[in-house]
Amino acid sequence: MNRRNLMATVALLAFAASSHALEVKPYTAAALAQAQAANQPVALHFHADWCPTCLKQEKVLQSLKTEPGLDLTVLVADYDAEKALKRRFRVNVQSTLIVLHGQKEVTRLVGNTQADAIRGALKTAL
Repeated sequence: MNRRNLMATVALLAFAASSHALEVKPYTAAALAQAQAANQPVALHFHADWCPTCLKQEKVLQSLKTEPGLDLTVLVADYDAEKALKRRFRVNVQSTLIVLHGQKEVTRLVGNTQADAIRGALKTAL
C-alpha cells in the first residue's frame, strides 16, 4: 500500500471512529431539543461537581467514549443549576442518568457507577 492510500485509510478510520462513538458534552436546551426532534438517542446525566458518585459515573462515561456501537450523546446537566430541567424529568437526586430515544424515556439509573450497568442503560436507546 502506498503512502497516499495509507493516509486515506487512516483518515477514513478516524472519521468512522469519531462518527460512531459516545459523545459526552455539557447540556444545552438546544442540543436536547435537536436530538429529540430528530428522534435520536440521547442521555441526560444530572451531575454535581461535589458528588463523589457523579465523579465515578463521569469516569465511566469517559471510558465508554472509545467503545464502538455507543452512538449517542450524553448531555451533562448541572444538578444545582438546572432546576427547571430537574422538574421536567422529575429528578430528585444528583447522579441520575436518564436515557431517551427522541421524546421517550427508555431507562433511568440513579447512583449506579458500574460500567456494565451504564453501558447497558445507554444501549437501550439504540
